[in-house]
Amino acid sequence: MKHHSIPVLIAVLAVVAATQFVSAQTLESIRLVEDIPYADTDNPRQMLDLMLPVERVDKPLPVVVFIHGGGWRNGNKKGGQNRIRPFVASGKYAGVTVGYRLSGESQWPSQIHDCKAAIRWIRANAKKHNLDPDRIGVWGTSAGGHLVAMLGTSGDVPAMDGSLGSHNAYSSRVTCVANFFGPTNLLTMNATAIDIARLDHDAPDSPESLLIGGPIQENPDKVATANPITYVSPDDSPFLIVHGTLDPLVSFNQSELLYAALEEKGVEKTLITVEDGEHGRGFGTKPTELVEAFFDHHLRGNKISWSDQTIQAVPREPRR
Repeated sequence: MKHHSIPVLIAVLAVVAATQFVSAQTLESIRLVEDIPYADTDNPRQMLDLMLPVERVDKPLPVVVFIHGGGWRNGNKKGGQNRIRPFVASGKYAGVTVGYRLSGESQWPSQIHDCKAAIRWIRANAKKHNLDPDRIGVWGTSAGGHLVAMLGTSGDVPAMDGSLGSHNAYSSRVTCVANFFGPTNLLTMNATAIDIARLDHDAPDSPESLLIGGPIQENPDKVATANPITYVSPDDSPFLIVHGTLDPLVSFNQSELLYAALEEKGVEKTLITVEDGEHGRGFGTKPTELVEAFFDHHLRGNKISWSDQTIQAVPREPRR
């Protein structure tokens, strides 16, 4: 019998979101504009941070968007700044980190409505900031991986688009998706969990049930609306999917299900299996290098050959 352990989930996700050291030189090469309202509200959760290179080329820049994790109930947009800072510091990209309403404030589909309003804001303000509205890549981890997968498969689906903000004439579609260990079919998370998993996803107070607004097994129709697989179609964005086989919070099978659905519809996709990798732990540097190449491929035209691959998790350093 699994026992739900939200504190454990929060602790692990906090580790995953831990930021890396950033040099002063890198910081000086970036102009950061924080807390821009994208939905015409003063809700601090409905804000984005915009990062622009100080030195840049004249042509419009592609945009890398990061959406944070935290079980849809924790985390904030600032945690993604270090993820996209290297892209912006190169002078070849603009960057955006997106905040969204958490499940303690508002339930599904508020989270995807917020993310899509942010994408529309980017397009509506592209000329002002010299951004390329046709080259928007999204990257997310865990719950953020789920939300970017939703962006990739439900482009211009009215029920998922919502009508937040004043930019509804613009599309919410994205160019490409980097999904790191995001959930897909919430109803199968318990059944496919590894033996050591302790989080009961079916419990009334699980992150998934709190997102939906009730125990997930009692609300299958609403859960289906939160499953990116529901919306997969042949014209979906290319996907890079990264997941560890020993993930105790989001089973590896969640990415297998998404991969299979994309395969069935002929959508371009690549699965990076981190053998013995956990929930963002043990990944090493290779997945980040692949994300950089993925965005260069789809947003800057630096084409390379892509294929599924397995990488071995990096062993943890023993405690001293």
